[in-house]
Amino acid sequence: MSDTHLEEFVWLADVTDDAVLLAWGGFWFRRRDETDPWRLLPAAELGPTDPGRTLTVGARSQPYGDATVTVFDEDGAVVGRADTAKVNHAWVTGLRPDTRYRYRIDVDGAQWAAGPRWDWGPLAGGGLGRGPQGRSYVTTFRTQPARDVECPLDFAVLGDFGVGACEESEASERQRRIAGVLDRLVADDEVRLVLTTGDNVYDGGDVDADWYGSYFHPYRYSMARVPVYPTVGNHDSGESELSDNRDILDGNFHVAERFTTAPAGRPAYTEHGLYYRFGHGSGIEFVCLDTSEGLDGPYPHYYEHPGTQRFLGEVLATGPGRPRWRIVFSHHPPYCAGPHHGNSAAMQEWIVPLLREGGADVLLSGHEHNFQYAVADGLSYVVSGAAGKLQAEPPEDFAQAHTRAWAAQGHLLHVRVDAERITVVPLAGYDRDGGPQPISTYAPDGRPVEPRFTVSPDR
Repeated sequence: MSDTHLEEFVWLADVTDDAVLLAWGGFWFRRRDETDPWRLLPAAELGPTDPGRTLTVGARSQPYGDATVTVFDEDGAVVGRADTAKVNHAWVTGLRPDTRYRYRIDVDGAQWAAGPRWDWGPLAGGGLGRGPQGRSYVTTFRTQPARDVECPLDFAVLGDFGVGACEESEASERQRRIAGVLDRLVADDEVRLVLTTGDNVYDGGDVDADWYGSYFHPYRYSMARVPVYPTVGNHDSGESELSDNRDILDGNFHVAERFTTAPAGRPAYTEHGLYYRFGHGSGIEFVCLDTSEGLDGPYPHYYEHPGTQRFLGEVLATGPGRPRWRIVFSHHPPYCAGPHHGNSAAMQEWIVPLLREGGADVLLSGHEHNFQYAVADGLSYVVSGAAGKLQAEPPEDFAQAHTRAWAAQGHLLHVRVDAERITVVPLAGYDRDGGPQPISTYAPDGRPVEPRFTVSPDR
């Protein structure tokens, strides 16, 4: 048996009403002999194993070969195809809105990531490690609805998850468990996209090891079927970790290909932070805010820059074209009861007025490692920062944060949007009967509160 192994990955980087962006890559593993566990090969040691390679995944990774991406309809007929030998991603266009498809990626004539995959988990001989786990990719997806059609949507939200799932630790187990909840939601066709509220990667060491354990491995089967829309946390930039994390984040989430170039062509501003807008049909709009510190100029936060303010003023404008629902997501929350972080005076000054003037309905954020739900001046604020990290200490500043409910329990958000309301349910897992298991939420006075929070048009 070889002492090296390339674990191949595929993922759906983005999808619109008539196109899909598909990507592929892999991670190299090595062992000394048959008794040694498989260890991920650091980026700095790729050369002898894969000459010329410095990045294994993402938009800037060196090509693995001549690639063909093929999209099939449910009857197996080819409906789209793209070829490339320069990058490890490709857009396939000419698709129909709100339609299910299947895809296949071939590199140098062989199907990429075919058959059972190697994952981190229980091994046949006992213990935990990397090896065959019996799972294979389900390479199906569904395009977004037409842009002039209003329809409901279910989506998931992950916050502060990037602790790394390949360790025997409480935080890693929590990330694996919540990743399993997402897997179930995607497999059951419960959600069509995922938002992150930042801190996608915490470690600042080896690039491949960080991103394999924190993102690509735990969510690999979900990512193969639904797109992930990121926001930048303080641990994703030079604010709290190594400064190259931000560049790597842009590449691994295909920021340029999705938000600044055709065919997606979504309104975006990336000169000072990461800001973008995208819709789901005609009735739902998402706006991503970068709330990290302004490290490349005189402004304390990127959102204080005049260019950013102009962009946000445009995308949050009200008028005849405003969708029924406007959902904003960021890392830092303007209102937070703690215990580690409090209210953000800067966001209350610079961001909250834009949200109110722009008719936003809810702001989803992370940063504090618990769950909080607040309502201030008619706008709902949800803190969800416990998909990996967790702060068990209770908050104290409920009054200042306008808090209505909170919980210290690992979770993701399952959000359902229809014509009447937005419903937010923080999920911890599934019960023995297979039903979804929400977390236990409490009012500031300690009374139990139903873990289902509703935003209506009149709020």
